[in-house]
Amino acid sequence: MPALDLAALDLSERHRHMLQTLLTQHTPQAQVWAYGSRVRGQSHEGSDLDLVLRNRADLTLDVPGWDALKLALQDSELPMLVDVHVWSRLPQAFHANIEAAYVVMQP
Repeated sequence: MPALDLAALDLSERHRHMLQTLLTQHTPQAQVWAYGSRVRGQSHEGSDLDLVLRNRADLTLDVPGWDALKLALQDSELPMLVDVHVWSRLPQAFHANIEAAYVVMQP
């Protein structure tokens, strides 16, 4: 399924900008997708934000900087938990769940 429009993501413009700044600083070479309840329109105030990082050069490889990104997100002023995963570390069966509904945060 093709990516959903960024407007589908339940995240304020301010928080989206904060997140994109952190993504650019820590994982500039990664493709980043948001998925889960904040993309599917099923989120509530306490919902986390699910992200998956994909290595543009080779989807079977880790993404450099992903651990630094996780720490930066924990220290950030984002008001929700951001759950970061790396595509190459997820089970193949979970890939289809993500591909069913996602928003590209960083191409």
